[in-house]
Amino acid sequence: MYRIRTFNAISERGLERFPHASYQLGPDVSTADAILLRSHKLDSSSIDFDLRAVARAGAGVNNVPVKECTEKGVVVFNTPGANANAVKELVLCGLLLASRGIIAGIGYVNTQSGESDYGDLSRLMEKEKKRFKGNEIAGKTLGVVGLGAIGSMVAEMAIGLGMKVQGYDPALSVEAAWRLPSQVKRIENLSSLVASSDFITLHLPVLDSTRKLIDASMFAAMRDGTVLLNFARDEIVDAAALLQALESGTLARYVCDFPRPELLGRSEVIAMPHIGASTAEAEENCAVMAADQLRDFLENGNIRNSVNFPNLQLDRDANGDSTRIAICNKNVPKMLGQILSVLADQNINVIDMLNKSREEIAYNLIDLECSPSDIALEAIGAIDDVIKVTVL
Repeated sequence: MYRIRTFNAISERGLERFPHASYQLGPDVSTADAILLRSHKLDSSSIDFDLRAVARAGAGVNNVPVKECTEKGVVVFNTPGANANAVKELVLCGLLLASRGIIAGIGYVNTQSGESDYGDLSRLMEKEKKRFKGNEIAGKTLGVVGLGAIGSMVAEMAIGLGMKVQGYDPALSVEAAWRLPSQVKRIENLSSLVASSDFITLHLPVLDSTRKLIDASMFAAMRDGTVLLNFARDEIVDAAALLQALESGTLARYVCDFPRPELLGRSEVIAMPHIGASTAEAEENCAVMAADQLRDFLENGNIRNSVNFPNLQLDRDANGDSTRIAICNKNVPKMLGQILSVLADQNINVIDMLNKSREEIAYNLIDLECSPSDIALEAIGAIDDVIKVTVL
């Protein structure tokens, strides 16, 4: 029986992916094999010896103590791309709200609630509509910073709307590059991108290299009247430099999903209450993706979309005759040789295996001809720098 402790309200569509006969789920589960959560801030005290994985139904894992998980051999999963369409659609909304007098126009209409004559109201609207004239986004240049799952979808959407799109991403993966529309112009320098864009949209995680990435020097490189959209993370933009850019007029609009006290009430700021992924569809997609990844890991040891372990997948023996062990160890020399030596000493034949590493962590899946004895497992676990051994 696999035991999964849940935090937050996880979509039923995700929870249904776990067979009731072999899984126990709920917020009161103790001695859990895995934790499934959304935005709950996970305390490092929750990372105990028996825990094997933490699955975050969302992209960001700033609410998970990843470092402590890695040290204890706990795999941390996220769900990149599962909420991408929801964020993409809100970016489109942000582009339009920043370009047209939509918010001000709606506000003005609602001030006329005392007008009861339809004809008078229509004539007033015709007279005053020029106050809310805006601009079209077609033909304008959109700079996309971060070309991953969300950024590539935003780029494709903008191209379909007739915008010119250029992108910057120094860490662009081969997989992400294949997803990217050919019309996107790759820019190698962030300063060059912000200097030549009418709109700039951010789609980056918070890392040491991206914290306050949009700082005073980046705002100085922008031309007057630029619109900045931030549906990624608040920390990517330097708050003090942002205020200065708004005061100077360099930034015509700042559209974000992260309200700050000093931004409230400013006409140039459109702040939303962190609703980028707040759709029923996105919550379901994230829950299903997290559940499927978690189940494949618990049952087969396969890893997909981990933020601290290497991605690794080894197909099971079609006949189901083998036993699989998963071994996590520090990424140091001679580890695999020591592990295989223990198995050889116990006369246990290896049918198939896969080994991969990521930074300081290595992970091994080994299919064996027969079940290993407790003595063999204890011997492997006793090897220096072996962190965790699990029989699957």
